[in-house]
Amino acid sequence: MMSRSWTFLMRPSEEPPPMDWAVSARGTHVTFADGLETYCATSGLWNVPLGYGRDEIAEAVGRALRDASYLTLFRRSHVYAENAAERLISFIGMPFSRVLFATSGGAANDLTMKLCRQYWSIEGDAQRRIVVGLRGSYHGLTFGAHALGGEDLGQALYGVDGRDVRHVPFDDGGEALESLFRREGSRIAAVVIEPVLGTGAFEVPRAFLKTMQGLREHYGFLLVADEVATGFGRTGTRFASSEWSEHPDVLVVSKALTNGTCPAAAVAVNDRVASAFRLHDALLVHGETQAGTPASCAAIIAALELFEAMGADALFRSVSAELDRVQERLLESPRVMDTRGRGAFRALRIVDARTGEEISRDEVLQLVERTRRRGALVHPGPSGVQLIPAAVSTPAELNRAADAILDALDERDPE
Repeated sequence: MMSRSWTFLMRPSEEPPPMDWAVSARGTHVTFADGLETYCATSGLWNVPLGYGRDEIAEAVGRALRDASYLTLFRRSHVYAENAAERLISFIGMPFSRVLFATSGGAANDLTMKLCRQYWSIEGDAQRRIVVGLRGSYHGLTFGAHALGGEDLGQALYGVDGRDVRHVPFDDGGEALESLFRREGSRIAAVVIEPVLGTGAFEVPRAFLKTMQGLREHYGFLLVADEVATGFGRTGTRFASSEWSEHPDVLVVSKALTNGTCPAAAVAVNDRVASAFRLHDALLVHGETQAGTPASCAAIIAALELFEAMGADALFRSVSAELDRVQERLLESPRVMDTRGRGAFRALRIVDARTGEEISRDEVLQLVERTRRRGALVHPGPSGVQLIPAAVSTPAELNRAADAILDALDERDPE
C-alpha cells in the first residue's frame, strides 16, 4: 500500500497513469485508465452502498462549503455537527444519547479505547484498562486500533502498544473469554466486537454473544459494537448489534456514513457513558482537525436522508436474497469449497484445483486481478474473495460478478 502511495507522489506528471488505476466511478461501476469499465462488487470497500456519484450528497456538501467552509469542534460545537449528531441518533434507532465525531474507523476506535478507559477512571476504578478484541478482527491502522486488531498486520514491527489489549477466539462458544475474565475480569474495561468480521466475513456466533452477555451482567464492562463494516443495512438489519439481546454501550460507525464522500466516522454512546462524564464534569482529551466539519456533517445528513428515501434497508434485503442464488451458482465450481457471511457481506473459500488446498495470499491477489480484467471488482479475503455489493446492485450485476469469478478461476496466470 505504502509503495504505491509513494510511487504516486513521486511520479513525474508527464508520465501516463498505469492502466490499472481507476479514473472515474458512477452508479455501481468503476472505469480504469485503459478504458475497462467494471462492476464494483465491493461497493467501494464497503463505503458506497447507495452508488457512486450521488448528486444529492455532492450538492449538500457544496452548500456547506460555501456557507461555512470550515468550523472546528475544538472547545465548542457548531450547528452542522449538532444537526448531524441528532440525525444520526434518530437513524440508529438504539438508545444512544451523544455522538463524538472522528475522521476514520481507526481514529474512532482509538477514541473509543480512550473513552472506555477514562469512563472507569472517573467512576473510581482506574485499574480497568484492558480492552478485549477478537482474533481475526480488524479495527483500523491508527496506533490504538492497530493494537486492538486481532489479525497479524505487523504489530510487532511497528511497535504498537498491546499491553492493555487482549484477544480471544469467537468460535469456541466464549470459553476463552470466560477464562480471561476469571483471570483478569476486574481489570477489563471493554469488549469490542465486529458482529461480522470485516476480514473474511465470519459472523460472530450466537453462543459467543450469549456467553459475553452473561459475563457483562456479572462484570459490568462496557460493550462496544464496531459496525464500521456491518452498519447501514449491510447484514440485513440496519445495525447488526440491534439484534443482540442487550444493546451495546458504544457504537462505532464510518464507511457508509457519508456514502464514501467525506472522511468521517462517529462514536455513539448511551446515557450510562454520557452521564458519567457529565456528572463528573470530565473532559475527554481527543480532537481531530477535520472531524465534524460542516462538509462532512452535511454529507452525513444527506446520506442518511437518501438511505431512508431510497428504502435502502429493503434494497439490501433484496440484494441478499439474490446473493443466496449467486452463491449456489458459485458453489457448483469444484474450486469454491464454501461460503460465509450474512446479508450483502459474503466470502468465498477457494482451493487450488490440483492440490485441493486453500489458495495462498498471492493466489488470492492474482484471482482478484483476473476477475477485474473480466469486468468485476471483488475484495481479497482469507483464502478467497469477498463480495460486498451496494444496495443498488441489480441481479444482472451480481451475476456478472459471479461470471467474472468463475471465468477467472478457470484461468491460471502464467508461471
